[in-house]
Amino acid sequence: MTDSTEIGRYCDELLAASTVADYCPNGLQLAGARPVRRLVSGVTASLALIEAALAADADAILVHHGWFWKGEDPRLVGMHGRRVRAAVRGGLALLAYHLPLDVHPELGNNRQLAAVLDLRDAAAASADGLVWTGTLAAPQPGAAVAALVAERLGRSPLHVPVLERPVQRIAWCTGAAQRFIDQAAALGADLYLSGEVSEPTVHQARELGLDYIAAGHHATERYGVQALGEHLAGHFGLGHGFIDIDNPA
Repeated sequence: MTDSTEIGRYCDELLAASTVADYCPNGLQLAGARPVRRLVSGVTASLALIEAALAADADAILVHHGWFWKGEDPRLVGMHGRRVRAAVRGGLALLAYHLPLDVHPELGNNRQLAAVLDLRDAAAASADGLVWTGTLAAPQPGAAVAALVAERLGRSPLHVPVLERPVQRIAWCTGAAQRFIDQAAALGADLYLSGEVSEPTVHQARELGLDYIAAGHHATERYGVQALGEHLAGHFGLGHGFIDIDNPA
């Protein structure tokens, strides 16, 4: 029998969680009341995901966005209280890995997004491992890249066209990573892709001279947690399923 504490210890080591500075706790956030036989993965530990996991007879939930963020009210009242009560009443365990899952060289969000988009020579290009670079198989217009992103991720991204020539070298970071666009330009990227966009990002793209795509925070961060969930299922002999709670952001 495998319990949630054992899975948490394994993930902590696999993802080197203690070595990554973050603004939320990574690892086991809620110990389960029973051995883990079925694991559900999802992007965010929302009430909707908890309820869906219970309906799927899960014993544990694995997410990228867990609970207890820096600066957040720590009291378990209101929305936070409802989430915790639902999980505790259902006997669920909760495991959450944020930046350690973004930067992992094989299972991480950035690596997995590269695979989804068929980007070649994908590798971390920043010292913290958050910004990655890779290349398209052949140069394409920025609009064609945006169409590829829409097809593979199942949602239409925001595309800011800047270059008049085709693009080939791409830099990216999943999630709320629009602030790294200057790093992308310094790395010689033709196009930068992140999840979220801010108002200044459009001006930065134009002035830095590279195309920009905002593909959605949720949409870009669905893949690392699935890869980790499948890895855990194989390692521990668990049932595993990914539940995608729709989120347009």
